[in-house]
Amino acid sequence: MALRSRNKVTPNFNMSSMTDIVFLLLIFFMLTSTLVSPNALKLLLPSSKAKTLEKQTISISITKDIQFYINENPVLENTIEQELKLIINNEQEPAIILHTDKSVAIEHVVKVMDIAYRNKYKIVLATTPH
Repeated sequence: MALRSRNKVTPNFNMSSMTDIVFLLLIFFMLTSTLVSPNALKLLLPSSKAKTLEKQTISISITKDIQFYINENPVLENTIEQELKLIINNEQEPAIILHTDKSVAIEHVVKVMDIAYRNKYKIVLATTPH
């Protein structure tokens, strides 16, 4: 009479949970890698309710007629960088506050931000309080 054991161990390994984990990790890394922007401008964007703690050494204003002012002195768009270099000169960690009308096209604002980025100036975009 042959005795058979009731508990048979199957040598198969279930990989479905492992593949689920791999796919979740793949999706996670794909999503997070698209959020990285290495060439972004470094900006200090203040909350509209809080006051800026940064010392504002210089003020740049852009009117709705696309006229540029540095500390209330009119300047041409193509001479902003030279004027900033003359005014800031050898100051440690220069900071700029940018006032712009909300109807101004973003390309003009980005041009000033790019000048600040190239020269390693800190720039703050001014907002109106609520």
